[in-house]
Amino acid sequence: MSGSQLWAVDVYGRGFSLWAAGGRWRRVADLLLELKRVTGSQHCCWGIGCDHQVYLHVYPSQVPIRHQEKTYENQRWNPVDGYTDTLLPTDRWQWTDEWGLNPQPLHSFVLPSANWEWEGDWYVDDESCGRESSETGGWEYAVDFPATFTKEKKWNSCVRRRRWLRYRRYKALGSWAKVPLDRARPPPEPFTDISCGGWDMSDSPEKHIYLWAVSQQGKLWFRTGIRQQNPEGTCWEPIQVPQEVAQVSAGPKDLLWVVLWDGQLLARTGINKDCPKGSSWELVQPPNQKGAVHVAVGLTVVWAVTKDNKVWFRRGVNSHNPTGSGWISIGGEMLMLSMGPNDQVWGVGSDDRTVYFRHGVTATEVTGRSWVAVSAQLDGSASTNHSSVHVQSDASVFAGEVTTPSQGSVLGCDDTDIPKPRVPKITSDSFISALVSDRSAPAHDPPSVAHPSVPEDNQMKSQESDSSVLSPSSLSDGSETPWSNVDLEEMKGSVPSSTRSSVATYPIELQHNTVVQEELPPWAWVTGGGCDISSSSHVDLFNISGATQLKQSSLTHPQPLPQPHVVLSITEGTYLKLLMCDSVRVTRGCMCWWRDWTPHQWEDVSVTLEQVTGAGAQTGDVLYLYYTHDQEKKYVYAVIKEVTALVPVFRDSLYTMAVYTPERTKQRCPILLATPSQQDFNTWLSLLNESCCASRGLGEHPSKQAMWAVTCKGDVMVHEPSPSLEAPAQYLPCEHMFWRQVPAHLLCVESNSLGVVWGIAHDHTAWVYTGGSRGPSAQGKHAPCSISDVRSVYIYENQRWNPMTGYTDKGLPTDRYMWSDASGLRECTKDNTRPPSPQWTWVSDWAVDFGVPGGTDKEGWQYAADFPVTFHGYKTIKDFVRRRRWARKCKISLTGPWQKVPPIALTDVTVLPCLAQCSLEQVPVWAISEKGDVLCRLGVTTNNPSGNSWLHVGTDQPFKSICIGGGHQVWAIARDGAVFYRGSVSAHNPAGECWYHIPSPPKQTLRQVSVGRTSVYAVDENSNLWYRQGLTPSYPQGSAWELISSNVCKVSVGPLDQVWIIADKVPGYPSESSGTVCHRLGVKPMQPKGLSWDFGIGVSFSTLSLMLNCAVLKKKKKKKPCRLKMHFCF
Repeated sequence: MSGSQLWAVDVYGRGFSLWAAGGRWRRVADLLLELKRVTGSQHCCWGIGCDHQVYLHVYPSQVPIRHQEKTYENQRWNPVDGYTDTLLPTDRWQWTDEWGLNPQPLHSFVLPSANWEWEGDWYVDDESCGRESSETGGWEYAVDFPATFTKEKKWNSCVRRRRWLRYRRYKALGSWAKVPLDRARPPPEPFTDISCGGWDMSDSPEKHIYLWAVSQQGKLWFRTGIRQQNPEGTCWEPIQVPQEVAQVSAGPKDLLWVVLWDGQLLARTGINKDCPKGSSWELVQPPNQKGAVHVAVGLTVVWAVTKDNKVWFRRGVNSHNPTGSGWISIGGEMLMLSMGPNDQVWGVGSDDRTVYFRHGVTATEVTGRSWVAVSAQLDGSASTNHSSVHVQSDASVFAGEVTTPSQGSVLGCDDTDIPKPRVPKITSDSFISALVSDRSAPAHDPPSVAHPSVPEDNQMKSQESDSSVLSPSSLSDGSETPWSNVDLEEMKGSVPSSTRSSVATYPIELQHNTVVQEELPPWAWVTGGGCDISSSSHVDLFNISGATQLKQSSLTHPQPLPQPHVVLSITEGTYLKLLMCDSVRVTRGCMCWWRDWTPHQWEDVSVTLEQVTGAGAQTGDVLYLYYTHDQEKKYVYAVIKEVTALVPVFRDSLYTMAVYTPERTKQRCPILLATPSQQDFNTWLSLLNESCCASRGLGEHPSKQAMWAVTCKGDVMVHEPSPSLEAPAQYLPCEHMFWRQVPAHLLCVESNSLGVVWGIAHDHTAWVYTGGSRGPSAQGKHAPCSISDVRSVYIYENQRWNPMTGYTDKGLPTDRYMWSDASGLRECTKDNTRPPSPQWTWVSDWAVDFGVPGGTDKEGWQYAADFPVTFHGYKTIKDFVRRRRWARKCKISLTGPWQKVPPIALTDVTVLPCLAQCSLEQVPVWAISEKGDVLCRLGVTTNNPSGNSWLHVGTDQPFKSICIGGGHQVWAIARDGAVFYRGSVSAHNPAGECWYHIPSPPKQTLRQVSVGRTSVYAVDENSNLWYRQGLTPSYPQGSAWELISSNVCKVSVGPLDQVWIIADKVPGYPSESSGTVCHRLGVKPMQPKGLSWDFGIGVSFSTLSLMLNCAVLKKKKKKKPCRLKMHFCF
């Protein structure tokens, strides 16, 4: 039967097998067989003998291997003799194959090798037409041979045929058999290496094994025709290779690598079930300059050994990318490696020639954790050439004396799971002294002192050196024990029990058959292709702590013999920890990928995230997407360190994330990945976020100097600035800025470099970021709390007037949808409108919204001459269309380190933009309530970011925007667009004294203002950006407004007058660039307006709050004029 076996060859050419389910190293039955190489699968094992011939071992099975031979007997009818074997010259032969193309007489069928035997003689297949028939004799009739044959004979049936069958059976099951040379073909060159694989390439029940071999001349050969009913295969075919091959390794699927004589490697491409030999080669550079000497291929992994015996792992290997992407150094020094069916790794140590197993290899931890030695014992029943002693203790035979020794036994009362020490010659004086000292031991000694010749603290050392002393048992009581005769001469052969020489008599108490096991030989080769070990069976199968059982064994306390099993001993010198070496963690899954070329559609892809940790990791984590296009395997990848943002979106009813890179940011075309379930989406988003942060060395929480931004959907994004963000010599382009998401849902956010962060939700609730731990152990104000937000979703009902029926939902063919969004380009009905994302849930029904800008009538309608025209809240004679807005509320609930600030609802908030080294007793925070009142928050500190109370600041009209800048400059905008400056604001007078009116830009209404240290910028209702000129310490209100740019949604000025905006449109990308982060370049004290814009990521940002590291301030201090800076710096 097929099983899970590990095969190995020692340096003497002896082959051994080890069952994974438990057992010992058992030598092959053919003692004359000497092997050099072995390669295994789950059904058979191949090998190369010392005679350079190929050998095959097929595992025993209850189902015999039978091969059917068939041939067809053909006859033609003539009027004289009827049906005879006399055929026309143009007919086929009398005995042919089914199609009549090849002659196949009965005597031409011979056994392919001596490993087969005939089951019986030839017989007629009487059911060739699919139904039983005993009268026709198995004949099939037709008009002519090329025609279709049937069972019924007709008047025009001029030819007939019948099929003859004979079965041959493979008789060499369970033994090593030589594979014969190809018939009628020149024999291939002697082989030096062999490897089998490909049995998992197809999903068909019949597994095909593809065998590859390397000859002495460096040629590569492929064995064809290997299948379950023909395990030996058919013939050898040469494969073209650009250079001489030294070693080959095939994986269970479609991976094949070879090692060249010069140390380089080649990967075979184009291998599939229809073309198992592949199509071309791709060169792969070795891990180091010394070159590779061995390669081992698995399902999706490749391991290699260089000439200095270093072990390497190839990352990024997949059937779509058989060459991989880079090498990772793995600890340990190995002579060779072998892969198991599930990518488990076996190897032979280069120094001690011990078989090792890679412990900890799983589907995610593909590199494992450590090398562990396999210390299974040799089977005592196998014949050996080493000396050993056998002691018989049967009651009817044993009479207190040691008799003739035998080979292959182990000394001990129980079959422990550790390597048994080898017994020295009995003629040694030390052995006699040990027996005498043991005989004179006190009777009350505990059984734990059972091995006086091997001290307890040196037992591990004795085990490693494979040297020991025969240890008699201690006395369990004071009673006399029987005396035994011990032969002091080494037994050279079979000597009669009555023949003795130099006999000494000592008391020995034996309870069981005890033998001394032969020491493990130095191994030369191992193959784990047929040893299937799952990660969950490691604890049961491999007894890692088995070496400690040596201290518990005792000859005087017999125990039941344990079931033998494989032992992995972790001892000094065999346990190689991964301290300075890299490890690879792989996470695989299936997602949908939006193909951004024609035809634009979702494609099912296999996603693999490789995470590399260790001192030697250079490339870092990589995300692979494997897909098939036009029946060709392809892949795309993204280096995680180059990912600039992971933005959740909702598209086509799928949970989608947009993956941005610098190149994709320039193209305004992110990688879109989607999952059908929210659980998978959250898992992948969290995993990718952690990988991105780890690759950049970012902590769990944002720093105090972080830049905060909010997308139009309410997601809060954070960027960690570097000290060189504003430095001209080391300028970081905007497309390279990395943004990560913070759990929250807000409408706007404001912060400063002291770590004070305020935000306002869509329901006008104020929130303060606590920056605490998100773990379950968080306590107090830093504990994560529930965050909720409520927003309204709007749709528009549109109608057109006609003279017959008035306003109806029957519009013109060129009109917008009668139920649409605000633009009218997308149809939005009450039934098909969904919340912004699946995280939102409806909390109300649809209702008419009367709070639309421009006003409404009593039914909520707005009127206009046509749909593109501005709507108003009253009807005139020229209004032919009307609309009204419907609203429905939805709610989202999250968890994050935020604290709610009750009880006043806010529409805008601003925090003093100070530098990190500034020390303030209280941090000024100003806000505007939902009613338009101006408020000043008191008691805000770094330890109490939420403050204590609100101080109302009187105004003559409601306000809509406010900002505080350097030097406590407070600027605000009223709801009618009027601009005001608050005078006499200071740390001692936080509310100031009075408002100063500032003229607005000509014919423009401002909506938002931002104040820096010496600069003031504002945005009007037409999305134009304005700069306030003439600001001086003596006249801080400035003198005039200057237009800087257009298409600006939001502006943010930092504490050093750095300017960042959210652009509505970017030149060159009119429709895909809404909400783009842009940075003003060339801003200097003598040139505060800057020179140009640097366009960054466009993820539909709505607000931006900018802070900066204090490292920039040190460079700015050298600038002039000093008086201006000294006045505004604090």
